[in-house]
Parts: sequence; structure tokens; C-alpha cells
Amino acid sequence: MTDATVDSDAATALRDKAVDELRAAGTIVSPRIEAVMRTVPRHLFTPGATLDEAYQVYSAFVTKVDRHGVQLSSVSAPQIQAMMLEQARVQRGDHVLEIGSGGLNAAYLAELVGPDGAVTTVDIDPEVTARAARLLAGNGYGHVRVVTADAAEPIPGVGKVDAVLVTAGAWDIPPAWTQQLKPGGRLVVPLRVRGLTRALGFTLVDGHLESESSKVCGFVPMQGASAHQEELLLVTGTPEIGLRFDDGLPENPGLLDNAVRTPRVELWTGITLGISELLDTLQMHLAIALPGFCIMAVDPDLDTGIVAPANRSFALAAVEGGSFAYLTTRRTEDDKHVEFAVHALGSDAGSLAGKVAGHLRDWNREHRGGPGPVVRVYPAGTPDDLIAGGRVVGGRVIDKVHSRISLSWPPA
Repeated sequence: MTDATVDSDAATALRDKAVDELRAAGTIVSPRIEAVMRTVPRHLFTPGATLDEAYQVYSAFVTKVDRHGVQLSSVSAPQIQAMMLEQARVQRGDHVLEIGSGGLNAAYLAELVGPDGAVTTVDIDPEVTARAARLLAGNGYGHVRVVTADAAEPIPGVGKVDAVLVTAGAWDIPPAWTQQLKPGGRLVVPLRVRGLTRALGFTLVDGHLESESSKVCGFVPMQGASAHQEELLLVTGTPEIGLRFDDGLPENPGLLDNAVRTPRVELWTGITLGISELLDTLQMHLAIALPGFCIMAVDPDLDTGIVAPANRSFALAAVEGGSFAYLTTRRTEDDKHVEFAVHALGSDAGSLAGKVAGHLRDWNREHRGGPGPVVRVYPAGTPDDLIAGGRVVGGRVIDKVHSRISLSWPPA
């Protein structure tokens, strides 16, 4: 028995173990997704990784960073790849466009579409596409078309496709993505809305996209014309406390200049949450309900205790006039739950804390444990009266460069 045989057997065992874990977790439900993830040798698409690293179920393998150490490209974790493949519902004979290349996901897609289908994978970075082309060709998938281009523009020669899978974090939906879809086609994209990223599975319906599924995720951000930077408001004038806004700063951010000099209001709500309970619907509820929604982060090296979030790198927050508020938690006596509180500072801190607490109670009563909001994407310039859900009480429309995004809760 050779070392290569031992490595192959070990890889097969690790691959099967990862797939078994994803099946048990309910991430993989389709026999076809299970089969391709057992078939394609993931470790051959992650050169430089050990076998254990290649088959870590919940860990991506980073393939490129910039000079500051920021990730530019990676092979997504098996859990993320399985989740998005399930959302895409790719069938045999489909024509599929992948935006964001790595090689491995394109190989999965090639297996799913079979010999009568076609897969094109696109990336803006020629180093990434060269690597993807080399790995695909070297592992029996040379028929996958690899293109170096900015996918914000239509890809020549692709035509209409059944599905578009985006494997980089997007802030907007360029028109090219929907223009290349057949009627009823599917788009799966990690879309950032109000600072929250969700892998959304859309279907093209009557000229707009309508979500069918939503999963919490994180991705390397899009590069090129579709790149978008959040705006940061430093409420102390230093990096100690930063408020990140996804769709522009408040109209008059200077109103917050003296907010940190006021006493901190602390409002405990009595609402508790299990330690392992998901926060996805709470996050979306506040993002929809609060006009000044943002994400607060505290620099641990500069922290003077002005604010006290449970998670210093990510706290749900909101700004209104000269005040800002954020959510925090504390452990309950049984150590199995946490209780929510709203902290607020500023000229009208008590009022804002009460509003945020009221929205927290609304979520607890109406949306906790239920489905997430329906997300609809319309072309920029679509009139309000043509946007479903945008005028519903509890809904919100967010204007981006290429699109208008409607968020609304499904009927009870």
C-alpha cells in the first residue's frame, strides 16, 4: 500500500465524515447534493491545506490575502457550500453561472448539471481564475468554462442561465445578474442588507426577485464595480466606539457629539433567550423596524467602559437624533439563558431605549421562532406602488445603486 493510497483512504473517510455531519445537522437534505459532496475530492482543490483543514465542516480555507492580511479569496466551508447548493436547486441539464471562482464549487455544479448542462465560473481576479482553471482541469473538470471579468457586467457567450450562484459577499444586485436569468430562474447570493448578511435563494418572478430561503452566513466581500464600503461614525472622536452604517450616515451625525457625556440609561426587558437560540429573526426585525439601525463595535484596546455590549465586535444598535442605543445581555441565574437589555446614551436616551425595547417585545410576540422576512429585489427606479411589501406596516424599502430591496414579514 502506497502513501498515496493511505492519503486517499484518509481523505475519503474525512469527506464521508463531513457529509454525515452535514446530513445529521439538516444542512444536506438532497441525495444529489450528498452524492456530489461525497464524490468530489475537496482536498485536491485546497492545495496547501492538510486533510484535516480541508475537511473542517464549518471552516473556510483562505487562498489569498492582501498586504494587510484581509481575505480576498477562499474556498468556502463545506457547510456553506452544501447550504447554498441546496438553495440553488440545480437540475441535470441546467446552465449555471457561478460568480466568484475557487474551482471546488464549480466542480460540484458540473457534477449536478451532468454532461448535458454547462457551468461558467467568473472572477475579477486573474490570479484566482488561473488557479481555478488549473485545479478544474487537473481534476477532470476541464469542460467548466473559466472567465476573468467583472461580473457586474453581462458575461459574453453565457446567454440565459437557469441559476446564478454568487460566492462572494454582495451589497447590491447588478442588473446583469437578473438579465442573464431565464424566467423562473434562481439566484443564490450572500446579500448584505443593513449590515446583516444572509445567503438568499431568489426566484425571478415577473421581472423581480423574490426570496424563497434565507440563511445566516459570512463571505469575502465582492470586488470591482459592485464593491461597497460601510460608513463608520466614531461617537467619541476616536476608534473606541464605532457605529457602522450600511446605507449612509445619519442626516446630522454631529448631533451625537456629546452623547457619550450623558449618563447611560439601562433598561432590562425581562426577555430571555436560550444560549444556543438563533438571533436571525431578531436582527432582521430591528433592521426593518428602526430607521437608524446600525452595528456597534468597540475597540478592546481603547475601551473605557462608556458602553458595555455583550459582544464588543458586533452589537445591534440604532441612532435617533442626538442619542444612540444598543442591545446587550446578561446571564440568568440558571446559566442556560441570557436576558436582553437596551442601553442608551444621549440627549433623549430614555425615549430611544424605550422604543428599542418595544421593538424587542414586538419581535418576541410576533416573529420569534418563525420564518424570516420575505426579500424582494426590484430594479432601481421602480415606483413604490409596484413594490410588494414596501407599503405594508412593519416593512421597509432600501434603495441601493441598482436595486430597490423590499423587506416584509410573511402573513401570520
